[in-house]
Amino acid sequence: MSLRSDAYIDGQWRGGGKRFAVLNPATQEQIAEVPDLGAAEAEEAIAAAHKAFLAWAAKSAKERASVMRAWYDLMMADIDRLAALISREGGKPVAEAKGEAAYGASFVEWFGEEAKRAYGRTIPTTTATRRYVTIKQPIGVCAAITPWNFPMAMITRKAAPAIAAGNTIVLKPPSQTPLTALALAELGERAGLPAGVFNVVTTHDHTSEIGRVFCESPLVRKFSFTGSTEVGKKLGAVCVGSTVKRVSLELGGNAPLIVFADADLDLAVKGTIASKFRNAGQTCVCANRILVEDAIYDAFSKKLADAVAKLKVGPGDEAGVEIGPLIDGKAIEKVERMVAEALASGAVALTGGKTHAAGAQFYTPTVLTNVTREMRVNREEIFGPVAPLIRFKSENEAVSIANDTPFGLASYFFTRDVNRAWRVAERIESGMVSINDGIFSNEVIPFGGWKESGLGREGGVEGLEEYLETKFVNFGGFV
Repeated sequence: MSLRSDAYIDGQWRGGGKRFAVLNPATQEQIAEVPDLGAAEAEEAIAAAHKAFLAWAAKSAKERASVMRAWYDLMMADIDRLAALISREGGKPVAEAKGEAAYGASFVEWFGEEAKRAYGRTIPTTTATRRYVTIKQPIGVCAAITPWNFPMAMITRKAAPAIAAGNTIVLKPPSQTPLTALALAELGERAGLPAGVFNVVTTHDHTSEIGRVFCESPLVRKFSFTGSTEVGKKLGAVCVGSTVKRVSLELGGNAPLIVFADADLDLAVKGTIASKFRNAGQTCVCANRILVEDAIYDAFSKKLADAVAKLKVGPGDEAGVEIGPLIDGKAIEKVERMVAEALASGAVALTGGKTHAAGAQFYTPTVLTNVTREMRVNREEIFGPVAPLIRFKSENEAVSIANDTPFGLASYFFTRDVNRAWRVAERIESGMVSINDGIFSNEVIPFGGWKESGLGREGGVEGLEEYLETKFVNFGGFV
């Protein structure tokens, strides 16, 4: 797999014109230059996807699955190089990046197989002269905008079900991490994806206008976006207001992680670190608010701080590194500001609380105690390696704090009480709940949120349904 740095439209690698630099966030060194395309190229890619749709949709699910399987096999064969690329442009430790590469490939494998089972149903008739059935059919041209924090998995979680179901897709990857998207396009081409089925439009200065083209184009039947709630609301409004296209939005989170007094504290510490500090805290499902019962607050705080202080910080390609850089200067400034505000309001840093000597975009893994509900580290998504700890005294109070947010993507809690496990899981207002485990994401589960954390689901059977239309067929005239 070579390093591709041109956009990919209608089966052609497109260079030329203005380009922008892709930087390694650990060193700020330039990795490559990528085309800075605009609305015209987005429309061209949509037209190519529209032209390719009928032929791709006409293939049997088994034929499409064969191509998907070849795509998956190529990804797994190149997993080490994909991981190195994810690490270079996104900053993740290589071991973590390799995990993402396997996770991303798993969606291609899963949906290639699951699309064979896109079943309709037979409905009992209401009259002897009729027979009722439903069938599942692909929507048409899809468009997607993905984020930088999972540069491979966020693409395959959208593109794999779309393509497996018989749709075509146009992707705008983030300007920070476009190279992984282009690597996927190259592997897809080698696997046998026809021209126009998978298109990658790279951009830096024209993100807004490409987003508008995606949302307003009458040729695009489905739009999928992962990113901030603020931007998602605007894009969703344009989609509905222009062509009433199908929309999936995976938006912001403010995940609670609750540690009850009856929890296994060592397991809770391990799970908290896995959730909070993965990708240096830059995931939408990170534990953002850690709620600890009063009786164990001091003991848990010390155990967590001791463990967090041992996390190795550095460039992703350095052996043993567990915490890489934040994605850019704005990200580090935000974390610094939020921690400074918390400390000024009475929070205490048991460990960390400052930038790290590894480089300009590194932040020391941090544990904050004495955090209150009014502080911004409780109310807003941190997107950095900072764990704010909040006290609670009862189960009802914990659930109240957990639900006191407009977001509802993921939540976590630790307990050894089975009755409590069911009660709390049912009461927490989020699309995903993980009990006694800090990581849950995989290809077979429905991933998505409640409230302002989004619309629709990715992964699992539900993720395939997002890319299929249900058509009712009435057979009349029976005698």
